[in-house]
Amino acid sequence: MPAQLSSFFSRFTNGLREFTIAQRTVAIIGVAVLVLGIVGISVWLSRPQYSPLFSGLSATDASGVVDQLRTDGVDYQLTDGGGTILVPEADVYSERLKAAAAGLPSSDTGGYSLLDKMGVTASEFQQNTTYKRALEGELASTIEAMKGVKTASVKLAIPKDTVFISEKSDPTASVFIATQNGISLDDDQVQAIVHLTSASVDGMKSSDVTVVDAKGSVLSASGTDGAASGSKQSTEYETRVQTAVQSMLDKVVGPGNATVVVAADMSQATGQKTSTTYTTPTDSPAINESSNTELGGGAGSGSGSSAGVLGPDNISVPSGSGADGTTTGANGVTSQQVTKNNALNQVTEQTSIPAGELRKQTVSVAINAAAAGNLNVANVKSLVNAAAGIDTKRGDKLSVELMPFNTAGAVSAAKEIAAQQKAEADARTMDLIRTTAIVLGISIPALIIALVLLRRFRRRSGELRDEKEAGELAELRSIMMDQTVPMQLTPPAAAAPITFTPMPIEPGDTDRKRAELDALAGADPQRTAEFLRGLMDDRQNA
Repeated sequence: MPAQLSSFFSRFTNGLREFTIAQRTVAIIGVAVLVLGIVGISVWLSRPQYSPLFSGLSATDASGVVDQLRTDGVDYQLTDGGGTILVPEADVYSERLKAAAAGLPSSDTGGYSLLDKMGVTASEFQQNTTYKRALEGELASTIEAMKGVKTASVKLAIPKDTVFISEKSDPTASVFIATQNGISLDDDQVQAIVHLTSASVDGMKSSDVTVVDAKGSVLSASGTDGAASGSKQSTEYETRVQTAVQSMLDKVVGPGNATVVVAADMSQATGQKTSTTYTTPTDSPAINESSNTELGGGAGSGSGSSAGVLGPDNISVPSGSGADGTTTGANGVTSQQVTKNNALNQVTEQTSIPAGELRKQTVSVAINAAAAGNLNVANVKSLVNAAAGIDTKRGDKLSVELMPFNTAGAVSAAKEIAAQQKAEADARTMDLIRTTAIVLGISIPALIIALVLLRRFRRRSGELRDEKEAGELAELRSIMMDQTVPMQLTPPAAAAPITFTPMPIEPGDTDRKRAELDALAGADPQRTAEFLRGLMDDRQNA
């Protein structure tokens, strides 16, 4: 183990030994909480993400899919009352393929697939019934695809075609809707269901569709013919006009000094209007022209004989000029007939009349007399007339009046709002103070404990470092004292010269100590100088 790591563990162990029982308990609890947190985060991160495998399943299909998952050993979760099955994301597609191979989900609403199962020997009644069931299933599946719809059921009543009745009844439909939890269908979605159903059946009108929800509430009754939509159109028009006029008056007399009420009468009838206009072209030749002239009779035919055509009461009519262009002369009878066919311009216009046509409207405006001042009522009427689109020929009415407003309610409401705002501000302040007190109550003792432990740990580390350095200095002092002992040399007995061969000095413990001494001198020169100064004093005293 490296010296630094060993020193760290030794200091850490010595620091723990200095802890009291309470401090050790707190430290153990903190370490345990930290370990549990790390384990919990690891488990949460390693947990697989679940995705829907199937949703909107019946009890039979859900049971079959669950059995398939158990056989494959795949974890699953059931939600939405057992109608939705969740599996890990990695197993979604493989399990869907396996379920499809096993024929799951098996139950459905039918649809046009019922026609594929119908045999060639089916009777006319079976064919009609199967077709109606298929159409009901297709409509139910389409409605279930809408947002917020959980299940849907459609029942059709289609009259039988026969030649023995002169008047045929219109087909009708009943739609049952079960929405998801906490979701309600708005008017637009209900109207979409009504029009979708009516447009899918030949001869069915939107007024022949009834929509009912799971609570038993009638969302669209048969025979209303879009009355709810017409009411919505009226409300939207009134709101739009009221907003425009109110915005203008707020800039004229100030906010809160004018009130506007709009009542609109809108027609809900729809239809087609066809008009044809014929005009005679000018300077246009005739398309065709025919002339027929007849000549007859002899020279004596012009005498005054009484021969002729018998008239009423068998009285003969004398010969003369006829009223039909036939003339009688001395030479006989002449008849001429002319026929001319002239071209005419024909213009045919077809106009669709939608629901929501404005019949008339009434706009009432009340202005606070205290804020009006020198306001001209005629000018205000002119402005409102233009902003609301008043048409007197249509029967629209406009009323603008100056009157004192009752401000007691406004003053009381303002006081209540101010009191409520003050109470909310006080509550927020108290919550902030309470939260701050809790945080300080927890953090301050923890900070004090941490500072005490850190100070004690530093003090203990300093003591250990001083002890270690003192031991190293003492060891170095002993080494230096050993090296300063004088050596006793005994002269040789013979006077003959002796040749000394120098021996190589092998590095040993002394060299290592010298290297450590050099390192200590480089790390702390002042302490090393003091040590050497003391060593020299000891030698002088000796």
